[in-house]
Amino acid sequence: MNLDNLNEMQQKAVTCTEGPLLVLAGAGSGKTRVLTSRVAYLIKEKHIDPAHILAITFTNKAAKEMKSRIFGMLGGIAYQIQISTFHSFGLLILKENFDKLGYEKHFTIIDSDDSLTIIKKILKEQNLDSKDYNPKAIRSRISGAKNNLLSPSEYEKYVNTDFETVVTMIYQKYQKKLEVSNSVDFDDLLMLPIKIFRMYPEVLKYYQEKYQYILIDEYQDTNEAQYILTKMISAKYKNICVVGDNDQAIYSFRGSNYQNILNFEKDYDHPKVILLEENYRSTGTILKAANEIIKHNKQRKDKNLWTNNDEGDKITYHRCFDEKEEAAYVVEEIDKLIKKNVPEREIAVLYRTNAQSRVLEEEMLKFNIPYKIVGSFYFYNRREIKDLISYLKLLYNPYDDLSLLRIINVPKRGIGLKTISNLTEKAALEGKSLYETIDSGKELTFKKIIEDIKSKIDELSLTELIEYILDKSGIRDELKSEKTIESEVRLENLEEFKSITRNFEYQQGIVSLEEFLEQISLVSDVEEHRDKTDVVTLMTIHSAKGLEFDYVFLPGVEEGIFPHNNSMFDALDLEEERRLCYVAITRARRKVWISNARRRMLFGNDSVNPPSRFIDEIPSSYLDSDVRDEKITVPTSMNKMINEKEEYTIGQKIEFDLYGIGMIVGIDDRILTVAFPYPVGIKKLMKGHKKIRKV
Repeated sequence: MNLDNLNEMQQKAVTCTEGPLLVLAGAGSGKTRVLTSRVAYLIKEKHIDPAHILAITFTNKAAKEMKSRIFGMLGGIAYQIQISTFHSFGLLILKENFDKLGYEKHFTIIDSDDSLTIIKKILKEQNLDSKDYNPKAIRSRISGAKNNLLSPSEYEKYVNTDFETVVTMIYQKYQKKLEVSNSVDFDDLLMLPIKIFRMYPEVLKYYQEKYQYILIDEYQDTNEAQYILTKMISAKYKNICVVGDNDQAIYSFRGSNYQNILNFEKDYDHPKVILLEENYRSTGTILKAANEIIKHNKQRKDKNLWTNNDEGDKITYHRCFDEKEEAAYVVEEIDKLIKKNVPEREIAVLYRTNAQSRVLEEEMLKFNIPYKIVGSFYFYNRREIKDLISYLKLLYNPYDDLSLLRIINVPKRGIGLKTISNLTEKAALEGKSLYETIDSGKELTFKKIIEDIKSKIDELSLTELIEYILDKSGIRDELKSEKTIESEVRLENLEEFKSITRNFEYQQGIVSLEEFLEQISLVSDVEEHRDKTDVVTLMTIHSAKGLEFDYVFLPGVEEGIFPHNNSMFDALDLEEERRLCYVAITRARRKVWISNARRRMLFGNDSVNPPSRFIDEIPSSYLDSDVRDEKITVPTSMNKMINEKEEYTIGQKIEFDLYGIGMIVGIDDRILTVAFPYPVGIKKLMKGHKKIRKV
């Protein structure tokens, strides 16, 4: 196998096949090429059976790309390799061992919205007010518990507040409802395989023998469950290669633990460590600036990105008066690029918080620049699409009470809450699913519709089945009868769903309902948006991970926004913010713009923030900045508001109109750091602001 297209360190990462291997792959260093070449090398040169190889990625898109590349190298043999996300791999184990945990074969996977529905239902059953016990917060706690492999009884050991006591109770009832409805949630796809392995060592042994060579991408993003699953599968042969970059670990809020990659050398005896430091993406200036920022972090393995690319343009840094002027500046610069025939798809605006997008959108519209916002309301989350998917889920799994409750009155059939309540009570008494319990009334009409559709499954293609559901259920007729713009849009969306099924059928031949439901259960909103082209992309930096653009704009790079106010006072949180900055800058191939504002209206509050410390960490030789000489014309009214000569002391109490009375906990040349009572917290205020009064 010819490896001449790889550099020296990449070749080492490919050919070092036996034993544990840690590949620290910097941004743009060609890690996907290394992973795919390594798989091909194992098969071509080491003659490893493709069925003995397991390759795990973090997104469906990455898994699809890896399969495509390996297919290009090896042909059809690529389909014998298990290449998937962690969740897809967990689903595979569950499908092969469902009976060991008491599940029926046709279990369904519920999404996060369905989880929320169950939690709200339990709160109502327990006469608990959702205003006091936020359902989303409870869902987050349950998800966190599962990702840390804590059952309800194990979670209970860590309870020390009334809220956590309620979470424990709801977690127990939530899990019971899933079991009764023969359903699992996304977190179960990781937790339950581990449970099976611990209960049945012979099952674990089977998978250890089956997957003798393991590759894990983005290892720095693994959570506890993913980490344990990886260790268990690789424990026998230890032919495990993990690829990642501790400097790009930015998902701790999702439960990811970057310490997993830092501890790899402790977890495995005498592992080899290979650094991929040559970057093929960015200019020399961009890389040097990124290196200078990230080296301020202490929790990292040292590496230094370099490139043979040109040095390129300096990073432009511009400071504006307010967020409106900043948005205008960013969009004007984008307009200049477009007029120079730069494709819109090669331009991205990356921001720390979603709230920053509003003023940017307004300016984009003024300049008539086409754009998309990644992470906004997406196709699979639209009401009519979720209704249609619930029909499919119920056809596949009649025990799925959640899907039944969603669609039993869609379209409207006159089935009210009282009927549903009676049905629920009857099902609980008889120990049956809701579907099994239906034997009379208007709900029986619904059941007959489902039975009729079910009788056609074997004789209809997937697309024909969708068409039959739309007609037989009455959904299409109801929307047509409404004759509103909204109903027309919803009809168009349902018709578009058939484009998705046709695409599946075209790509994979005859697709079963089971396969289709698995696929759409694992689709993410970001991936759907990433496929759109020829528009400027607006997105959070977190969403930009793994993407690259020629030109990148970073607005709002100021203290309190980036680094975020919630992360500024904890050393570890601040390091993650710095990693986020590193990720943001290294998304760019050719040029980066950094901007901020002297004052900003955000979340309805007017704040005055100093420039981000991250800008100070970039040597001036890499910056093209007009800040030192800039003459921002501040309205006379603003000049009257500021008296920077006013004297203050730490510990002194002050009153501010927006936040009330607080205590000064920090002072620098222009800024007061003030601690206000909960829920306001720490705020930074300009010295001598006319709204500050000493108490």
